[in-house]
Amino acid sequence: MKLGYLAALTTALLANSVHAAEANSIADAIKNSTVNLDARLRYEMVDQSNALKDADALTLRTRLSLTTATFNGFSGMLEFEDSRDVFEVNDYNNGLGNKPEYSTIADPNTTELDQAWLRYERGMFKGTVGRQVVAIDNQRFVGHVGWRQDRQTFDAVNLALTPMKDLSLNYVYINQRNRIFAEDRDVDSDDHLINIGYKTPLGKLTGYAYLLEQDNGVDKGLDTYGIRFAGGSKMGDTKLNYQLEYATQEEKNGDFDADYYLAEVGANLAMFSVKLGYEVLGSDGGNYGFSTPLATLHKFNGWADQFLGTPAEGLQDLYIGASTKLGMGKFDVIYHDFTADEDVNGDDFGSEIDVSYSMKFAKHYNAGIKYAMYDAGDIKVDTDKLWVWVGASF
Repeated sequence: MKLGYLAALTTALLANSVHAAEANSIADAIKNSTVNLDARLRYEMVDQSNALKDADALTLRTRLSLTTATFNGFSGMLEFEDSRDVFEVNDYNNGLGNKPEYSTIADPNTTELDQAWLRYERGMFKGTVGRQVVAIDNQRFVGHVGWRQDRQTFDAVNLALTPMKDLSLNYVYINQRNRIFAEDRDVDSDDHLINIGYKTPLGKLTGYAYLLEQDNGVDKGLDTYGIRFAGGSKMGDTKLNYQLEYATQEEKNGDFDADYYLAEVGANLAMFSVKLGYEVLGSDGGNYGFSTPLATLHKFNGWADQFLGTPAEGLQDLYIGASTKLGMGKFDVIYHDFTADEDVNGDDFGSEIDVSYSMKFAKHYNAGIKYAMYDAGDIKVDTDKLWVWVGASF
């Protein structure tokens, strides 16, 4: 039995096994539950310079959740998620093999149990068992892929300990990855995530080990060890922020090794903010590229999603971005210059310009428009993507 369903079963057993006086308290916890409804209607267009037809999708994602109040340190959550195309605007390949003549928009029709967990929290300890969102640090290695309509969750045991004010210890065991392509593409796994963080006056120092293994009868072990430092400081009216990170990875199936580097610096000024960064997903001699299969990949290496899987030659991403408040919302622009980490058949991997405008209004609503233009180099093809959305959360 997967952990998501185990949490729901555990909650039911707990409610039925206590004495009458305790049952009344549990009833109060359920009675005082919080119910949330979150919906997003989004249009997405993909235009690629290849034989595939241009894709159009109008999809509606609806998420309904119930979170109980706390009783003796215990709380629980049950959440359902539905995503489907609407108004017959559905000329796209949803990633599951339908309409292969169209470009891919990875938002298949699905209705599923998104979260179902039981949590115990007291003092320095918090433990969560069941189907849940797991997002670690900046989500470069583990995240929820919230940009897609069917977000990623995990059937997991998640243990967090804060033995000192500035020290945090986090261990997560995952036995199923509930990916963005509906339940049929979920992956059984045997993953161990260890993350230790220490806050300093200049930022947070983190060490981690992510030991991943797919449970499909084939040795696909992926062990990653790394260290990260991220923080910020003030210089007059200017706030500086920075990230430095290094990781090394062993891919056991092919006996490959690769390294990861990140250096980013940014400044928040009175009217706008800027950032400059350099990220390297290394290569093992052009045979294997550094991989982050549990990440929120859309956040990194361009919104056109051309590098969701790292090429065998690796990837170097030099990027510069700026953002500013504009009217009721926020305007962002980012430029990426991509090159190969190992020059095998040419090192020009193209460039990309990303632009977005998003806003929140009337307390419960949000809307936005986003555009990505990828200019191909020695690999890939020119790709344009456009999104327009409106959302509500209650």
